[in-house]
Order: sequence, then C-alpha cells, then structure tokens
Amino acid sequence: MGEFDLIERFFKRPARRAVLGVGDDCALLQPTAGMQLAVSSDMLVEGRHFFADVDPAALGHKALAVNLSDLAACGATPLAFTLALALPRVDEAWLQGFSTGLLALADAHGCELVGGDTTQGPLNICITVFGEVPRGQALLRSGAQPGDDIYVSGTLGDARLALEALRGRVQLPDGELARARARLERPEPRVALGQALRGIASSAIDISDGLAGDLGHILKASGVGAALNTDAALGLMGAGGKKLEYVLSGGDDYELAFTAPQSARQAVDAAGAQAGTPVTRIGQIQQQPGLRLADAQGRPVEGNFRSFDHFA
Repeated sequence: MGEFDLIERFFKRPARRAVLGVGDDCALLQPTAGMQLAVSSDMLVEGRHFFADVDPAALGHKALAVNLSDLAACGATPLAFTLALALPRVDEAWLQGFSTGLLALADAHGCELVGGDTTQGPLNICITVFGEVPRGQALLRSGAQPGDDIYVSGTLGDARLALEALRGRVQLPDGELARARARLERPEPRVALGQALRGIASSAIDISDGLAGDLGHILKASGVGAALNTDAALGLMGAGGKKLEYVLSGGDDYELAFTAPQSARQAVDAAGAQAGTPVTRIGQIQQQPGLRLADAQGRPVEGNFRSFDHFA
C-alpha cells in the first residue's frame, strides 16, 4: 500500500465544516464571524509518550485528546485538525485501529481531519488542532488575581498511578488497574467545561505535565503566587492513590486547572454541572510569588514536586 492509498483508505473523509479538506496542498477554514482562531500542536513519540504495545485505537484517541485539551483550556470550540504521521511500516490492522479511535473522538467533538502528512520513520504522531472562541473571551494563563480561588476539574494522579503499575513499580487489582489505565490511555478533554467557564474563570491551563508545574505557568504569566491545600489536592485522586507526588507531579491527567474570583463560586459550580464535570476548589491565589503547600490544618508540607520536562 502506497502513501496516498493509505491516506485515502484510513483518513480521507468529505469536508463538512471546512471549505476544503484532505486532498489539496492546503485545507481552507472559514471561522465564524466574530470569532478568533485558537491553534495548538502536540507530538507523541513512541517510547517517550506511549508504550510500543499500546492499543492503537486508544493511541488514536489520545493523540487527538491531548490537543483538544489545549482548546478546552482556552475555552475554544473545536473546528478541525491536521495529522502528521511517521510510520516504520504500513500495518493495516494497526492503521485501522488507530484511525478508528482518532476519528471517533473527532466526531464526538465535531472536529474534522482536514490535512497533514505521512512519511516512513520511527512512530511519531503530530497533530495541529484548530478551534474558535468569541473575540476577547479566550481563557488565558495571565489573568489570575490575588484572592482568586484555584480549581481543578475531575481527578488527578490516576494516569501516573497506571504508569507506575505498568512499569511494575506498583501492584494494583485488575479492576483498579483497568480504571487507571483508561485515564492514562484514553483521557477525556474537558472541552464543554472550558466553554462553560468563559466569562467566569480568570485564567486556565490544562494539566499535562503535573499540577504543580502547570499551575506554576499560571502564576508566572499572572505575576502572582498561590497557597495550595494538599489535603484537598489529595482528594482529587481516586481509589488507590496514596502519594501527593502523583497528584502534583504525575502528568498526563488532561484536566483543567483554573482560577476564578471568590464571588464566582456559584457560577463555577454551575459551569461544572452544565459540563457534567466535577470541579474542586484546592487553593487561593496570593500576591507573594511562589507556590506554598499546606495541609487542611495550615501546616506546611515540604517536598520537591516538579513537573515533567522533556529536557531536564
């Protein structure tokens, strides 16, 4: 099977929202009037971001999910995406599974594949996603203010728990491993929550590399600090979670961390309910720079909680 046969069979679909989709030198998108384009790219590399034996359908799902999570953090509505795919060889069964998982999530969010590239090489997946957000309403990292509450969606730490179990460092019952592994391999991007938080949240980011580091990006961009309740943060981890490290430094959660004024607490709860996503208040933005950790009784919690860094 040649390159263009591969594209035709597994990835080419009629354009629905795009002006022009797969098959030309460029795709053509037409944003809705009054909207701004939101664009993000993510790359997944075998051996770095996923195991070689991962289910290809799960990998297709995750490859798009991590990009949709960036749109969620911006409060954007998905429009379309491109796929650049390096393959060591043409494996039709693998391609069928990968494209099925990828396009199922794309269909669930109305985000169509409009172009990309394929080549031969070590397995590498790079997706660029396009979304739209009303002009001036994008959620940014730079809007947190002293006194704002800090929230997290869903639960944290499960993906890291699964990773440790798959590496043989933690023993989990089969049912618990399956639940945690689903969080690692099939994250659910919080797109609906991001949209519901427009006009409510003062800042937002998706948690891809660990809560401590990703929240740190908000603090740096906003020129503020924060106090984090570690007991509240530990409560974000499902059954079997015992280590604060998994929550603060684990990564691969693809939940949203966001801030909002204290006066917006009811609005935040309503946004979570509207999106069908639980949200938990875990701290407060402060004027003094830096991230301070304390338990529910206010006792300082010490530890070197660092997020994942590809080059550290």
